[in-house]
Amino acid sequence: MADMLIQARKLNSYYGASHILRDIDFSVAAGETIGLMGRNGMGKSTLLKSIMGLVKPRAGTVQVMGRDMTGAPPYEIARLGVAYVPEGRGIFGNLSVVENLKMAARAGQTEASRVRARAGQDWNYERVLETFPRLKERLRHGGQQLSGGEQQMLTIGRALMTNPDVLILDEATEGLAPLIAREIWRICALIRDSGISSVIVDKNWKHVTQITDRNVILVKGEVVFSGSSPELVAQPELLEQYLGV
Repeated sequence: MADMLIQARKLNSYYGASHILRDIDFSVAAGETIGLMGRNGMGKSTLLKSIMGLVKPRAGTVQVMGRDMTGAPPYEIARLGVAYVPEGRGIFGNLSVVENLKMAARAGQTEASRVRARAGQDWNYERVLETFPRLKERLRHGGQQLSGGEQQMLTIGRALMTNPDVLILDEATEGLAPLIAREIWRICALIRDSGISSVIVDKNWKHVTQITDRNVILVKGEVVFSGSSPELVAQPELLEQYLGV
């Protein structure tokens, strides 16, 4: 499909002898926001890393923007318009907020991002600071001086500075105070409304389903549910069984 930005088919990934992903199909369409759910250790992060080239699948394919990128290095996948916010954030602690943001700045490489730029909707330095006012107050702070929530904002802002077509966000609000978590969810909604596709991993299904179009649940490396947010919310027995809520 022309609007399919990421399409993984029959993915099988391993860590040593441990078989983590088992014949997983996963896709992201243009403008789509997807929640990726499941208990700890079910393969969510491995799926994201397999898409990003950080884990090389032993079987299956990953297409990005219609190109076969199975096992390609992460920088090649990033150049195609995919930004990755990993669990643990991965900011540069010895660089300031300004430096963390500006080192990632680049014009979008895809036609969709160029359309956004012509409309004045690209993610530049000024727009990121408008979206993250806390960062604007801490421009000269080193990354290691920021709180956990501020570091998460910085990592998301840095990813947006690449003007991606897809933003992958692993553990969006893990370990954050409720007030900061609400700010992250507000930002996720802004990103959705800007037209960027997103894949969001988070344990709070109530917040996830408020902004996602579709949700995928993994259990032991297999997809056990794929459907719309209303479909998922309407099945409390499924939420109890697979998410333990």
